[in-house]
Amino acid sequence: MKADSTQSRDSRKAISSKPPKPYSDFPLCPANCGSWQKKIRGRVYYFGKWGSVVNGKLTRLPDDGWKKALAIYQEQRDDLQAGRTPRVHRGGLTVGDLCNRFLTAKQRQQAAAEITSRTFSEYYGTSARLVATFGRNRLIDDLAADDFEALRDAMAMRWGPVRLGNEVQKVRTVFKYGYESGLIDKPIRFGPQFKKQSASVLRRHRATNGKRMLEAEELRQLLVAADQPLKAMILLGINCGLGNHDCAMLPIAAIDLERGWLDFPRPKTGIERRCSLWQETIEALREAIDARPKPTLAAAASLVFCTVRGRPWTSREIANPISVAVRQLMKATGIHRKGLGFYTLRHVFETVAGGSRDQVAVNQIMGHADASMSATYRERIDDARLVAVAEHVRMWLWPPKNRKAK
Repeated sequence: MKADSTQSRDSRKAISSKPPKPYSDFPLCPANCGSWQKKIRGRVYYFGKWGSVVNGKLTRLPDDGWKKALAIYQEQRDDLQAGRTPRVHRGGLTVGDLCNRFLTAKQRQQAAAEITSRTFSEYYGTSARLVATFGRNRLIDDLAADDFEALRDAMAMRWGPVRLGNEVQKVRTVFKYGYESGLIDKPIRFGPQFKKQSASVLRRHRATNGKRMLEAEELRQLLVAADQPLKAMILLGINCGLGNHDCAMLPIAAIDLERGWLDFPRPKTGIERRCSLWQETIEALREAIDARPKPTLAAAASLVFCTVRGRPWTSREIANPISVAVRQLMKATGIHRKGLGFYTLRHVFETVAGGSRDQVAVNQIMGHADASMSATYRERIDDARLVAVAEHVRMWLWPPKNRKAK
């Protein structure tokens, strides 16, 4: 099995289905995310959509949406070229206006490295969902509690309580931005039902799905069946507690293969993280880097892993491409269960590493925040403690009797 076959196949299909310009001097270009775009004063702006996601795939609209996109561009062009934020319609703020303003603000935060590309992508998906559900031209003043109840019901049909809660919070963030920016005169009334699930619901859901844990024998099966670069990614997940996005964004400069260390702040939070690499992980990383396809995008040039097309292992069209590949591998080896994916490896590491009885060192490797008073005064953690934690997990994965079977 090719580790990034899913990513390369879906990405290739998405790229080849982009529409051409309707005429030679059409001012907009189709973006990979399904929108029409144009760079103005060094920033990329989006104007309408040429495609929508259908059954998990980006599909072109019947007319490619270019007329509507052109109208939006012509309406906002003068303000954008002058460096001004486009004004809203005289008739009142619409859902499309709010989402465009919100995404522009988040795009600036991304350019300033205040949020990650992954976070922006998630906000983009939330905004697209609001437009698709309520309509681009729906007035914000016209939205009521029953609209948000219907939105929540639709999301609850698709996702579990954790994903649902995260999405509810993102929707609230969009409207909070509108109120705090002065675009909306008063806070939105979401109604009593538009909120996260209670802690008891989350506990019952977790109990129903079972523990997110893989045993040592199952992990050894995965490693035997995995090709590069997936094998190296799995080892990073078990050895250092890296998640799928961590692996996708891991820079070559963060790993020292000669000394056997990884120093890589979490992209999500910026919290420092340091981990001792096993010899097995070092060897797998060397193999993956030696076999790495030539990067075709500047964003992939500095990364440890890139797809067969030379792109980063991130995508707007596929949710968590690395998790998709690992889930396929789990199914092929017969160990897949509901709720398991690449991120399960962080659960495995935390669970097993806790047996080392050095939670401070475990938190350092996992990149978990420590709000205790002792953390305020602690300037560093001795490397010997980090090595001991990593070796404890390694002995669990490969007890001495299993060393020859690796």
